Amino acid sequence: METKRVLKPKPMGWRRAIRRYLGVNPIRSGIQAAFLMLILWIGVEFHDFLEFHRHASPEDVLAGDGPMRPPGVEGFLPISGLIGLKDWIIRGALNDVHPAAVVLLLLFVALSWMLRKSFCSWICPVGALSEYLWKLGRFLFGRTLSPWRWLDISLRSLKYLLMFFFLYAVLWSMDGASIRSFIESPYNRVADVKMYDFFARISAFAAKALLVLALLSVLIKNFWCRYLCPYGALLGLFSRLSPTAIRRDPASCIECGKCAVACPSGLPVDCSVVVRSAECTGCLDCITVCPVTPALQVRTSSLGQTHSIPAFAAAVVLVFLLGVGLARITGHWQNSVTAEEYRYRLKEIDSPLYTHPGGRVAHGASE
Repeated sequence: METKRVLKPKPMGWRRAIRRYLGVNPIRSGIQAAFLMLILWIGVEFHDFLEFHRHASPEDVLAGDGPMRPPGVEGFLPISGLIGLKDWIIRGALNDVHPAAVVLLLLFVALSWMLRKSFCSWICPVGALSEYLWKLGRFLFGRTLSPWRWLDISLRSLKYLLMFFFLYAVLWSMDGASIRSFIESPYNRVADVKMYDFFARISAFAAKALLVLALLSVLIKNFWCRYLCPYGALLGLFSRLSPTAIRRDPASCIECGKCAVACPSGLPVDCSVVVRSAECTGCLDCITVCPVTPALQVRTSSLGQTHSIPAFAAAVVLVFLLGVGLARITGHWQNSVTAEEYRYRLKEIDSPLYTHPGGRVAHGASE
């Protein structure tokens, strides 16, 4: 009678032992922190840009040495990016109002197709903060809460409903003329400013809603990402088509179940041969905690290639840098809204003209 071959765990060094104990991939944690610092830097730069042009004197304007607007702020304008993408498909030309929003949307979709939903677990600042919060909850209370399976499935459907709402509103409900009208509207031309003001001058209701989401994220792993994020839902659909996936070798697996416990998405990794769920974010925490090296691997089937954690991390960063670099080289990164137009519109930013969806079409700063 055949007996199952069991590979004994290899002795671990102290670094690997600490990593296993904490259940953390230090490479991913470092990249997450780096992108979070980048986002904070972009936020500070955009704040300085707006403050300068809100209060610039004629002498300051003539000197022309004010802060530059960071195009990366358009990463927080996914709806404008989706609208710009449809406009690009219709006209064959990328709009110059928020080109970086379209570039980043396409970049993160491509990243999700190539390397799972790695944007969510390696790059997204909201994903990083959500992870910090549930780990804080685990530290404070010793555990996080897991909703009943029927409730978990029901709640997960919410983000797909939100996703389909936005896709329907943009891809089906808006024709070419409506798309162009929105892109050139006063509201969209300063959508980055409106987004900034939403948080800088946050209402009591919005602040309470964010506080509730933060508290729920302390108690339940990745509450926002798992149940409510329509962006993550969209990326998850593309990640389902990815040739890259976590693969388990049943012959090497010792069935310890550590991978399933470590998975922040609650996936049954220990019972799967290939993990293709749209909920898999490619965080590789399951591989990090696996005590048997060949039992769990991340593999790209089309290339027949198995990737180490450092190689996967390098690929995520490289795809991001190449995408942004290509956009900069081809002139699809900086927008065409001039500093003069920003100064003009900042003076009347609270007028009804800048209430969504923006009212009449803007033709320039002199409007």
